[in-house]
Amino acid sequence: MDTKQWNAEIYINERGNDTHVRAVLTTQDDTTIVGTGHARRNPADRSVPEIGDELAVGRAFLDLGHRLVELAGADIAQAAQQG
Repeated sequence: MDTKQWNAEIYINERGNDTHVRAVLTTQDDTTIVGTGHARRNPADRSVPEIGDELAVGRAFLDLGHRLVELAGADIAQAAQQG
């Protein structure tokens, strides 16, 4: 069984009530896929930065997951045309 390693880097930028995240996944063959996420705290809510981080990172990973599935679909279509 082969073991592969892909690396993910998470960049969290907080500004005021907004949290923006960029999740960068790099595959073993140096393919890079980027997902983004955003969270906004209601000004009436208590400030708990970790909650915004969790929401924004989770949304970035969801976006990244969708992009991976789309990439796999494109790779399948290309392989079908070649073979």
